[in-house]
Amino acid sequence: MKKNTQQDLVDLFKKRFQEERITIEILPPSGSYREYIRLTSPHFNAIGTWNDDVKENNAFIEFSRHFKLKGINVPEIYDYNPAECTYIQEDLGNETLFSFLSSVRESEGFSDKIIRIYRKVIRELPRIQIVAGKDLNYDFCYPRNAFDRQSMMWDLNYFKYYFLKLAKISFNEQLLEDDFTTFTDYLLKAESTFFMFRDFQSRNIMLRDNEPWFIDYQGGRQGALQYDLASLLYDSKADIPEQVRELLIDEYLEELEVIHPVDRKEFLQYFYGYVLIRMMQAMGAYGFRGFYEKKEHFLKSIPFALNNLEIVLQKVNLPVDLPELIKVLKSLPEAQILKSIAPRQDILTVDITSFSFKKGYPADTSGNGGGFVFDCRSVRNPGRYEQYKSQTGKDEAVIRFFEEDSDMEDFLHPIFSVVERTVEKYLDRRFTHLCVCFGCTGGQHRSVYSAERMAAYLRNKYPVRVVIHHREQDING
Repeated sequence: MKKNTQQDLVDLFKKRFQEERITIEILPPSGSYREYIRLTSPHFNAIGTWNDDVKENNAFIEFSRHFKLKGINVPEIYDYNPAECTYIQEDLGNETLFSFLSSVRESEGFSDKIIRIYRKVIRELPRIQIVAGKDLNYDFCYPRNAFDRQSMMWDLNYFKYYFLKLAKISFNEQLLEDDFTTFTDYLLKAESTFFMFRDFQSRNIMLRDNEPWFIDYQGGRQGALQYDLASLLYDSKADIPEQVRELLIDEYLEELEVIHPVDRKEFLQYFYGYVLIRMMQAMGAYGFRGFYEKKEHFLKSIPFALNNLEIVLQKVNLPVDLPELIKVLKSLPEAQILKSIAPRQDILTVDITSFSFKKGYPADTSGNGGGFVFDCRSVRNPGRYEQYKSQTGKDEAVIRFFEEDSDMEDFLHPIFSVVERTVEKYLDRRFTHLCVCFGCTGGQHRSVYSAERMAAYLRNKYPVRVVIHHREQDING
């Protein structure tokens, strides 16, 4: 950012907050050409933004003010200088939904903690699309006021020229163009009078006080409900387990039905069509930023996108015939150039969970539907003794109880043997996920101790990623 642009933002800040001592932090670039700085004074802070696309700025300013009036969590616009293409907005902090899930996932896997946040986001989406979008001034939309035929063809050709051609994927161009036309004709039949956020994904959702806030909606326009849901749930780098996606789709539809009638079967048929066009748009972006602009970190999303594509192609059931497009999409995971770019590591992740049988079995968020559940209730329970009631299986006194005054060792020995044989087979066969669950009455002592012991045993013996999750303790904590 040029010095005179920084000074203009400082001047806006001074005018708004009447503060003189100001520090500047240059923020890292995003996927756009906008530039950001953080402005901080003794009593206030804000984000300064420069973007030379005036129409895009106007869209963001107008939408922000409208959503704010509707009670949507979006940043307040403090001041705007259209002549200099600069504005200052509310500072929402540094934590995005993506950074949150990446951090939590490293230690817990795709745990209930992450799912709870996604559920909050899902519950807000229909309010943004329908309630807040109802009387929005769509004249401010840029570059178009609707996700219409022209918009769809831009996205499909973006995919063709910047992904397929740069990745050297073979296709019949005329047949593919014919399928693009057929596909677009079909998608345009969906009800599309709602606000479409356009880029509704985990990096455009901020978390503040454990609540979601929304940014980067300046590309919004009228469109179908399905598109934003597709953008969120099939966000490549977020890599949401398929079973969780299905839970969140149900949650969205339940929330939607409160404010808008919906035919679930029809909605889902269109939904997977919109998942496909959103995926193609995203892959076009990865190709443009990665292959064309040589920004290698964008290429790292490609393996996740291809994995999602394989899942969706098994689910999509469109009432139109798209032979060339489907053939091309099915060929992508086997393309040599794509295989050589940032390949996903075939690391075995072992999810170990403790739980209470009173509250039901844990969900298998991997979507594999396999693994083990071991019942610890045959082991003597320290929870029956007053001195241990407030403690868990991770506390030293409870650990000593199991080591010195119970039959826990006899219980765990054969379990370790069974699990290690499975782990070895999974490693040989390059499987990527295994669930091991320990249940007891309250999910506090025996199951927690057993899960901790299993985690330590596997970490010490095998080259696996172990994720441990104490379900009842996490909820209560």
